Amino acid sequence: MKQKQTATPLTGYQKFVIFILAITQFTVILDFMVMSPLGDMMMKSLSLQTEQFGWAVSAYAFSAGISGLLTAGFADKFDRKKLLLFFYVGFTVGTFSCSLANNYVLLMLARTVTGLFGGVIGSISMAIIADIFSLQQRGRVMGYIQMGFGASQVLGLPIGLFIANHLGWQSPFIMVGMIAMIVIAFIVLKLKPVNEHLAAQQDKAPVRHLLATFEKKDYRVGFTATALLSIGGFMMMPFGTAFAINNLKITTEQLPMLFMVSGVSSLIIMPIVGKLSDKMDKFTLFAIATTWMMGVVLFYTHLSATPLWIVMIFNVMMMMGIMSRMVPASALTMSVPDMQDRGAFMSINASLQQIAGGIAAAFAGKVVYQQTKFSPLEHYDRLGYIVVTISILAAILLYRVSLLVKKKAGAPPVSSMEAAEEEINLAETI
Repeated sequence: MKQKQTATPLTGYQKFVIFILAITQFTVILDFMVMSPLGDMMMKSLSLQTEQFGWAVSAYAFSAGISGLLTAGFADKFDRKKLLLFFYVGFTVGTFSCSLANNYVLLMLARTVTGLFGGVIGSISMAIIADIFSLQQRGRVMGYIQMGFGASQVLGLPIGLFIANHLGWQSPFIMVGMIAMIVIAFIVLKLKPVNEHLAAQQDKAPVRHLLATFEKKDYRVGFTATALLSIGGFMMMPFGTAFAINNLKITTEQLPMLFMVSGVSSLIIMPIVGKLSDKMDKFTLFAIATTWMMGVVLFYTHLSATPLWIVMIFNVMMMMGIMSRMVPASALTMSVPDMQDRGAFMSINASLQQIAGGIAAAFAGKVVYQQTKFSPLEHYDRLGYIVVTISILAAILLYRVSLLVKKKAGAPPVSSMEAAEEEINLAETI
């Protein structure tokens, strides 16, 4: 008989770790996302051409991807708390620098520095989660951590745009930097060292460690699955606002409400999905969410002028599908590497995620077309078909990841997951 999985309770300190990592994600995501809403204001203030602003946005993603690859070989050589602190301080300095930029060159430099440091923080956080939380807890943890995305929409973007309208485009970056300084204090004073992986370290040079991580076939399956998930996610996002305004006829005044509703829905959905991910087979949840998302994407990308409330419903439905994929996918992927390789694996994984996202956005720009600034986007439906195709490929690869994780845990067939939990808990005790 198939037995129900039981969730492992979280300790008080684990809840504190979740809070700190969620806040770091909130600041990093907000710093990245706030650039697009500030685009018109920044282009006018700094006399930027649209192409220049596009490069300023891309500078973060590409520098983040490159920094992840460069630091991957070192990621398992240090206490993860010290590593998190180092890169988060650099991210904070870069964020404050953005508020001081008064021309294109300085803005590019500031965004590059911010990406170099900020792009690694997510992978360090994932490695900390994998070290501190058991497999049975990671679904819930990922649900709470990824609430940073929703919080950035619900709180960060509306507040950032409000103060930008009154105090200038620099003010959101100052706000993020000030929050980050408070987080730094908590990391220094309250976060315990995360260094158990050092006992399992092999004596490898950083570059050799990086290459050795790349060479492992099982790891490459995880990398490819993550890259495909990122391509599907980033392909529609850059042109989502343009599609809403020019095709769906949503006004600029209605956009904040659209962001708000999507953000609130993600805050509600994330914990629910996290708990489901800990109670049922993670790939099964991923497959259901992928099927749901593909249906919504195909319908949404064919819409024309649509009332705001219907657009809101579609955005919530799409958010349900996207987030319900990412939580179990992240929980599975972070379970692929061995403890001594987690830092390098997560760094490479995050780098490929950033680079794949940048490539996806650039490719999407070649697919869609707009005759004038006020014309409807053409070929947006083609992006929908491409996203569906990539999502199918991602599901196939994540199924392989699921099999690898179960094999690594010594899991019996899916019908007896309780025995797998006992083996995992025994391994963690040893």
